[in-house]
Amino acid sequence: MDNYYIAKKEDRAPWTELVREDYLYFVFEDKYPVSPGHLLFVPKNTDTISMSATLGAAFVAGEYLVLRGECDAFNIGMNVGEAAGQTVMYPHIHLIPRKNGDVEDPVGGVRGVIPGQANYRKPGYKNPSDK
Repeated sequence: MDNYYIAKKEDRAPWTELVREDYLYFVFEDKYPVSPGHLLFVPKNTDTISMSATLGAAFVAGEYLVLRGECDAFNIGMNVGEAAGQTVMYPHIHLIPRKNGDVEDPVGGVRGVIPGQANYRKPGYKNPSDK
């Protein structure tokens, strides 16, 4: 299958270890994990049905990890475009398991992609809309 080749090719993506495969997506171990159990959910196609199923599968997998006690919480993220940090130009969704205490201040979660902008409760937060 062409999509399997695209999804697995080492020089194109940070994934090589297939965890499981579904009709609409693959699940790989991240080659450069940010936490133990970091997975990548890669749709076989980029249509709305495949993308929605892939995102839903990542969410369900995260809930399962929490229920099993393998993590306390999880982040789901997707980088779209170079300005957002995307380095592999094929859509994929990150499932990042989290543990209590794994970072000093987890407030804001994925908002941390912009330095200093994660914890909007702290003094020094600058609303980018304010001029």
